[in-house]
Amino acid sequence: MSWFRKNQSVVLGIDISTAAIKLLELSKTGARYRVESYAVAPLPQDAVVDKNITDVEVIGNAVKAAVRQSGTRVKQACVAVAGSSVMTKIISMSASLSDEDMEEQIMVEADQYIPYSLDEVNLDFEVQGPSENNPEMVDVLLAASRRENIDDRIEALSIAGLKTSIVDVEAFAMENAFALLSDQLPDSVENQTVAIADIGATMATLNVLHNGKTVYTREQGFGGKQLTEEIQRRYGLSYEEAGLAKKHGGLPDNYATDVLEPFKKAMVQQIARSLQFFVSSSANRGVDSLILAGGCSSIPGLEKMVEHDLGIPSFVANPFINMALSNKVKPQSLSNDTPAMMIACGLALRSFD
Repeated sequence: MSWFRKNQSVVLGIDISTAAIKLLELSKTGARYRVESYAVAPLPQDAVVDKNITDVEVIGNAVKAAVRQSGTRVKQACVAVAGSSVMTKIISMSASLSDEDMEEQIMVEADQYIPYSLDEVNLDFEVQGPSENNPEMVDVLLAASRRENIDDRIEALSIAGLKTSIVDVEAFAMENAFALLSDQLPDSVENQTVAIADIGATMATLNVLHNGKTVYTREQGFGGKQLTEEIQRRYGLSYEEAGLAKKHGGLPDNYATDVLEPFKKAMVQQIARSLQFFVSSSANRGVDSLILAGGCSSIPGLEKMVEHDLGIPSFVANPFINMALSNKVKPQSLSNDTPAMMIACGLALRSFD
């Protein structure tokens, strides 16, 4: 099972989130990327709970629907597990070891680093480069996840007729996609600390990157599902109807002031709290700018509110800002889904490692 190995062929980025399956296929000519195909297929409530798949069959059928909808012919895929279900650790090893020797030594020593027995986990490693303190050693990133997290994803994709060639970690995928956002930011990312607040249906994840590398990640139970449930409760709709009304409008006039505004305020507070945790955990490092990602960040006016309340320049993520689109892709529907496509984008970029 390979997480970090270099990849030779095009892979579909498939992001399995709480509310939807997001599929993306990219191609590259010279330095320019092109969106070849994409799809978002909704998931029923509770098919994914706390980033764990509860019903593999349902997920498999949703992936199948996304593949059909996108019109892609690609059969290889890259999928991610949540950061909270992955244990990562940097260890130092002798720079003179070959990959095979390194693998052997890691397998022998792995039980020191991992609290599970080795037959319960999938394990991979990647050499990060020379150790700062000792040039004869290299830093090696070790990543391990419980086997069932990975097996469920592989099985769901195989129901959809896809082969999983890479399993990534959501935070690494986000870091990968972040490289596409540098044109959106006011300054070059060098020496900049940028926070990405990814607010999905049930989970708000804060990833903080310094010099383009992840230095902090935090997950909180909060998301758009709270808004859907409030619409459902207040206007007597079913969960599905509430979700559609939230997306496409048609709610009473008092919706914006009575329901949407309080939710936006709660979201800003959530982001502020996660940022406070980061600032208090790091050596007084502030944040230079904030990127909003995930389905909730499409709510109109959110970035202005965040910028005003937190005093940090804020932008809604657009990883497709410099990409061409194939004629299969409808620009309007892609632009509605854009901020929610960051992880799928980071996964699809693994085609070009």
